[in-house]
Amino acid sequence: MSASKSRAQEVLSCDLCDNPIQQFCNNCQVNLCVECVSKHVDKFQSLSHDIVHFRNRKIQLVCPECKIHSGQRCEVFCHDCQTPVCVMCCIGPHQGHHAVELNKIIEKKKQEIQKETEEIESKLIPKYQEADINIKIEISKATTHYAKLEKEQECQRKLWHQEVDSIFDTFDMMIHTMKDRDLVALTTIHVKLENTIQNMTQTVRQNKEILKSKKPEEVTRCSSKLKEFKDFPTSITIKTPNLNSNTIKGKELRIELGEMTATLTLPAMRKSFDQITTSSKESFDKAKIVASFPTECRPLGKITCFGSEDAWICGENQEITRIDIHGYVQDVVRTTCKYWPAGIMVTKQNDLVFSDSLRRTVNIVKHGGTETIINAPRGWKPYRLFCTRSGDILVNMFIQGKNKILRYQGHKIIQEIVKDERGTPIFKRGPFRLFMTENKNGDVCVSDVNGNNVVAVDRTGHIQFTYDGKPSGKNNAFGPRCLVTDSLSHLIVADFNNDCLHILDQNGHFLRCLDTFGLENPNGLSVDGEGRLWVGLLNAGIIRVIQYL
Repeated sequence: MSASKSRAQEVLSCDLCDNPIQQFCNNCQVNLCVECVSKHVDKFQSLSHDIVHFRNRKIQLVCPECKIHSGQRCEVFCHDCQTPVCVMCCIGPHQGHHAVELNKIIEKKKQEIQKETEEIESKLIPKYQEADINIKIEISKATTHYAKLEKEQECQRKLWHQEVDSIFDTFDMMIHTMKDRDLVALTTIHVKLENTIQNMTQTVRQNKEILKSKKPEEVTRCSSKLKEFKDFPTSITIKTPNLNSNTIKGKELRIELGEMTATLTLPAMRKSFDQITTSSKESFDKAKIVASFPTECRPLGKITCFGSEDAWICGENQEITRIDIHGYVQDVVRTTCKYWPAGIMVTKQNDLVFSDSLRRTVNIVKHGGTETIINAPRGWKPYRLFCTRSGDILVNMFIQGKNKILRYQGHKIIQEIVKDERGTPIFKRGPFRLFMTENKNGDVCVSDVNGNNVVAVDRTGHIQFTYDGKPSGKNNAFGPRCLVTDSLSHLIVADFNNDCLHILDQNGHFLRCLDTFGLENPNGLSVDGEGRLWVGLLNAGIIRVIQYL
């Protein structure tokens, strides 16, 4: 209301001062108070002024003063000269020109302006506004699209890095495998040589004593060891591989280690591993059993390799037994579990860890003692374990038919694998626990016994593939149990129901089955430092060691 009052006061105020309006100049269209009338007339003495009471005012056009004839207003428009002129101009300089009343020109011009205004207001502004809305939509779409491109680019960057990491992880594993194999062979010869040297030195010392002896019986009792010592240990020649690479910028990247070749083709963003002399399938065709022996564990529930010749095993008792490839017991760890360990595994530092589901702990064995390193979340119980290359520990947690996997870095949980990107549970509810491993590309591969399938999940929780056993063509339902990966990133899954091993590539594609080695109810599975498979047969309590690489 104060704003309306203010506008009313402006209308009723004198144009020369703030006094109330009483008079009005029709010629100049000026609001005046009584005191300012004379001021206005004096200021424009050359012009005529029609001063009337404000109520009698006449709203009209204010004609400009003629610049040539003082006191005259330009009330006419000269079309020839395109300028306003006064009456004196019409009979003077503009005599004979086409002249029209100025107010008609102004009226016509105002109509044109009005028409233009209406067109701008009713047509052009809405049209531009609509175009502006559309361009904003396009800006939003472009922004969203480029954000998606940036995200995809980052994903591709990670994929490229994973491919490179996978290649060099494989070569790292192969180098260590070759190193362990060659050093074991050389060390074996070395130990034999040192032992023989000690025996020969002792024999020489004894022979010299006998030569000094005066007692006939000492001389006659001496038996020659020369034939034994002349049986020189078989020498071996170690052929160490060389690492060759082709890293010309912008070209295909290639690296070779012995018979193994890996290439990274940049445009296609794909990696292929090729055996120069032997394909993977041919390697499996040459698979053979190199050891088979019974154990005291019946049922044989769990097995995890330790080095190149040994493995830790356990059944349904409190003991975890270390056994070598010949079946001889090397060590026994008696746990504090009430019944038996729910899971066993060896860390990167070769320390034994086991889970105690009743006490809800994961424990490590060091220096003859046991230390708790993980306490399960409230209500959950820890079962099977897996120690990753990075030093993390994957723990299968179970409660009332529900499974999940927690990744621990020390005591801290850094990942939970339980639902996919859509919020759907990854693992089927049921009474059975999970088996798990980690592939060279960082995917966590899981045997879901309740769902009768194998699922691979990446570090971000996205499912990479699911395998249901159907490509193998086996008669019985797929019964996945323990699973492992080898140095070539193959995924090997024990099939309890079909007495075989499924071999998959790292993308979950079926390659073949190993089913000719009498693998009755395979349950435990592990890979030793030589790349050999140790297969534990659950009910028979037998371990079969298979070499295929």
